[in-house]
Amino acid sequence: MKLRIGYDAKRIFHNRTGLGNFGRSLIRILVNEAPTNSYHLFNPKPAQIAFSIASTPVVEHLPDSWIWKKLSGVWRQGPIRKQINQEKIQLYHGLSGELPKGLEIPTIVSVHDLIFIKHPQLYSPIDVWIHKQKVKHAVGTATKIVAISQETKNDIVEYLGVDPAKIEVIYQGCDPQFSKILPQDQKQQVLEKYGLPSQFILNVGTLETRKNAKLLLQALKETTDAIVLVGKRTAYTEELEDYIQRNQMQDRVYLIHNIEFSELPALYQSAEIFCYPSFSEGFGIPILEALSSGTPVITTPGGCMQEAGGPHSVYINPLKPDELRAAVEQIQQDSSFRDQMIDRGKQHMTQFSDQVIAKQWLKLYKEILS
Repeated sequence: MKLRIGYDAKRIFHNRTGLGNFGRSLIRILVNEAPTNSYHLFNPKPAQIAFSIASTPVVEHLPDSWIWKKLSGVWRQGPIRKQINQEKIQLYHGLSGELPKGLEIPTIVSVHDLIFIKHPQLYSPIDVWIHKQKVKHAVGTATKIVAISQETKNDIVEYLGVDPAKIEVIYQGCDPQFSKILPQDQKQQVLEKYGLPSQFILNVGTLETRKNAKLLLQALKETTDAIVLVGKRTAYTEELEDYIQRNQMQDRVYLIHNIEFSELPALYQSAEIFCYPSFSEGFGIPILEALSSGTPVITTPGGCMQEAGGPHSVYINPLKPDELRAAVEQIQQDSSFRDQMIDRGKQHMTQFSDQVIAKQWLKLYKEILS
């Protein structure tokens, strides 16, 4: 059965990390595994990020009238349905917790996390209200809800009162470029570009309070370890910079804010250890990227981080720098333990392969349309 599937593609064309990576990865996987379907990407405004697949089944759609080009945010909330109908879309997939109003075809909504409900102090009150209204509408009207982790499914049931039977869990995949071992000279080029040493502890993720990068600085303050923090600047970044300055760590802490996605594998594969001491996540894709790259992972316990990290990553209390320092030292000093973490981590990653992810999505699409 050939399918015509529509997608809310705002993040695909406008978000460089997180939700954007999720959407781009999903479309890439589906096109590779099921090229006879046609995939229609509804984009509210001209792309800021180049995304194209050299394949006829992928079609981008922008607003088709001048008024909706001006009011693109309104367009994707409801008026978009006219173009969806014109394209004879059979199933519409909201990739980031939102669905247009008034659709009369089957729909799926992907929900990544409910952090704005669980930790509202991390957002402005107006953002919390807007996010709540959008996700409540989406989960209330969707034919099926897909959570990206069991933790997120549990949160949807608890905070939004949704019947668990309406929710599927399908994990996010990991771009295969992370598992391709790079030659040393290619890795060295990236290190030299950013002025990085040959050995370092790595953290990747938006530099915001929730992701808790300061714990890494506190844990390694009395060591000589180099630390590389990769992520978008936020107000929290100034707090990190102040801590670095006050503790005279400027010569061994490196902050990188605008790295190309294609350069990330070189950093992961060059890192001694990947540390991800986040308080709360929807899933934790950087954990998968590190494991795919053959880098041992230290992260925090409970819920989605353990789903991503598997049984052979190390889990520490996100409030205790001493635990993180002890975990780093154990991996550095025990080579057999480190090797076991790497080998078992790669075994764990088989459940996140393109083939597994595509099979789950295509099965769900067909079930809804049958």
